[in-house]
Amino acid sequence: MRFHTFGSDTNKAIVLIHGMLNPWQLWQQAVDAFSDEFYVVVPELDAHTEDEPSKFDTIEKEAEQIRQYLCDHCSGNVYAICGLSMGGRIAATLASLPGITTENLVLDGAPLLPMPKLLVSFMKKSYLSIIRKSKQRDPKVLESAKKDFLPDALIPDFLKIADNMEEQSIRNMLDSVFSSFTIKKYDCRILFMHGTKGNESVSKKAAIKLKAVNPQTEIRCFNGYAHAQLASFEAEKWIDEVQRFLNH
Repeated sequence: MRFHTFGSDTNKAIVLIHGMLNPWQLWQQAVDAFSDEFYVVVPELDAHTEDEPSKFDTIEKEAEQIRQYLCDHCSGNVYAICGLSMGGRIAATLASLPGITTENLVLDGAPLLPMPKLLVSFMKKSYLSIIRKSKQRDPKVLESAKKDFLPDALIPDFLKIADNMEEQSIRNMLDSVFSSFTIKKYDCRILFMHGTKGNESVSKKAAIKLKAVNPQTEIRCFNGYAHAQLASFEAEKWIDEVQRFLNH
């Protein structure tokens, strides 16, 4: 794992955790928006490192590495932890670890519920196919990615991580993301954003369950939006929603 930091380390820290198959540059507009006021920490998750290959083992290991970095550089005190998709699962895990104190937890499409093994197996085949064909620069896969996954400007960054990604990391990510997760009681404000299309029904159920345990949770539903669509394709709107929550 690598860490990219922006802004003055004398300011309060905000952590931005990307999702599965996302390059860390997904957060560039958020970095630009937050770094004047905050110290912005962006982890480059394992199996998503551009410069050299790395292996993803578990959500817990990713969260622990971020915890250690924050304890070493920010005394464990964070203003906000934000996570997208798999990054949301990591963020929720991180916020509950010893030594970490955060005022705000922002989750977007976070998969906090287990999934049937058959469905996880199907997803593994799908993601493995995407990575294999991306390594081959398959035109159909790349066009599909531009339409449904990442804006065109981030495709070169995605291909860098795809070239380095081991297939076992894909399997480990999906097994870990959709394993059993106990929702904790958090001593912070929580924002959970989700869409309504495709597998966002899982995110909706996770948001409801999170709010049942943490009544302070604010849920924002974006009708007609697919998984991670807001953060990936409408970054300015995502930033506005988060700033509105943080400034409330």
